[in-house]
Amino acid sequence: MSALDFARRIRDREQAVGYWVVLDDPIATERLARLGYDYVAVDAQHGLLGYEGIRNAMLAIDAGAASAAMVRVEQNDPFAIGRVLDAGATGVIVPLIDTAEDAAAAVRSTRYPPHGRRSYGPMRAQLRVGPTPAVSDEATLVLAMIETPEGLANVAEICATPGLDGVYVGPSDLRLAVGGATSTDPAVDGPFEEAVTRIAEAASAAGIAAGIHTPNGEVARRRLAQGYTFASVASDLVHLEQAAKAHLNAARGEQ
Repeated sequence: MSALDFARRIRDREQAVGYWVVLDDPIATERLARLGYDYVAVDAQHGLLGYEGIRNAMLAIDAGAASAAMVRVEQNDPFAIGRVLDAGATGVIVPLIDTAEDAAAAVRSTRYPPHGRRSYGPMRAQLRVGPTPAVSDEATLVLAMIETPEGLANVAEICATPGLDGVYVGPSDLRLAVGGATSTDPAVDGPFEEAVTRIAEAASAAGIAAGIHTPNGEVARRRLAQGYTFASVASDLVHLEQAAKAHLNAARGEQ
């Protein structure tokens, strides 16, 4: 799938399922990218990868052929965003967006002048997308994470930001934002679900995509049925641990 095809698919709010990568292991990432996921998202914010690992992950995802490459960047910063786009990312997920002004800054960082402030130097991206700024702008997705009390309060205004392609729910931080004592606190299930619904409805009203991070395929399916455009299944490190533990329990005859 080309970067432009994937960008158009998300903008048209066609449903997609992705996988989340936090480990710096391009061979494993390549194998994951061959499984049929619509995209693979590489976590540069909390993942265990430096820039070289992110670049190698882009190569691995492209070798998998079927998946688009997304990156959650470290922060809402032109350098952080531009560097992963230059490495070949199809789009960026930008964390900690609190206001429409934050979202507008993220959009500008993904667009070349005169529409933005991305510096020209598509070292690898020119091989995937092409060297023409207008083509690159059209093929690049920018998604704003809604995960803070301020972001939730301003979600309608954020969704209305010109050029923003979608929003993305970070459930761990969002659960904390609605009063959870931990990132998995069940005591705030009600407020959390209300927030998740509110975000999806705000995106729909603005005509943009809504994405969400999920722990497994069952939850991803439920969120898509709820109206989310795309859902990420997380993650390689978690699933490695879960699979190893399940095999250990089976070998010992334990539950």
